[in-house]
Amino acid sequence: MAEEKTLSSKVIYDGQTVKLRIDTVQMPGGRTGIREIVEHRGVVVIVAVDADDNVLMVRQFRKPAGKELLEIPAGGIDGLETPEEAVLREMQEETGYLPGKIVKLGGFYSAPGFCTEYMHLFLATDLTPSRLTAEDTESIRLERLSVSKISGLVTSGGLQDAKSIAGLLTYLEYRKIR
Repeated sequence: MAEEKTLSSKVIYDGQTVKLRIDTVQMPGGRTGIREIVEHRGVVVIVAVDADDNVLMVRQFRKPAGKELLEIPAGGIDGLETPEEAVLREMQEETGYLPGKIVKLGGFYSAPGFCTEYMHLFLATDLTPSRLTAEDTESIRLERLSVSKISGLVTSGGLQDAKSIAGLLTYLEYRKIR
């Protein structure tokens, strides 16, 4: 597969969460084109399963969507943090639990047509209460979802968050092979 060669790159916005740049590229056939690229550091997404075979979910208002969404816990990888360290922090901040066991299930790009964000997918089990308070999590409500209800929630449209759908469906496949 031929790659596009970057001829020039200009950052037009550099915010706290994202950076937006415009790249001029030369395509494999020789034509030039423009690519608008959102740069975003990596994130972790977590399927957290308790001892009763429930998945811990978070319900929170998402301004871009204009409504509350039910999601699996997730968050950015801070600074020099490893993805595994981010899992521990995010679990404490968003769910109030600390996993005793973390398994990497894979990963995926959120929107590779215009964004660099890569999502590291983990399974977290052996959960114990452990609260780490973060200033932006006061509006998050923790909910438990029986693993047996995942497929129905996905197919009914009850879940509208792509990372949650991908993470939960990956987890269901993982359960079949282990």
